[in-house]
Amino acid sequence: MKSNEIKELNVTELREKITSEKETLRKMKFAHQVSAVENPMKIRETRKLIARLNTELSAKERQK
Repeated sequence: MKSNEIKELNVTELREKITSEKETLRKMKFAHQVSAVENPMKIRETRKLIARLNTELSAKERQK
């Protein structure tokens, strides 16, 4: 997800996206512990996406 796409989301959409990405990350970590994931860099990318979403969420909450 690109930064301009993230900035277009509203607060509720950001919260929903964060929860879905956290669930995805949890599943990927579990799958990686059981057996090697095809692309382990996806775990890092998902973690960074969650951080970007949280940053944008806090910025939008400060504006209100």
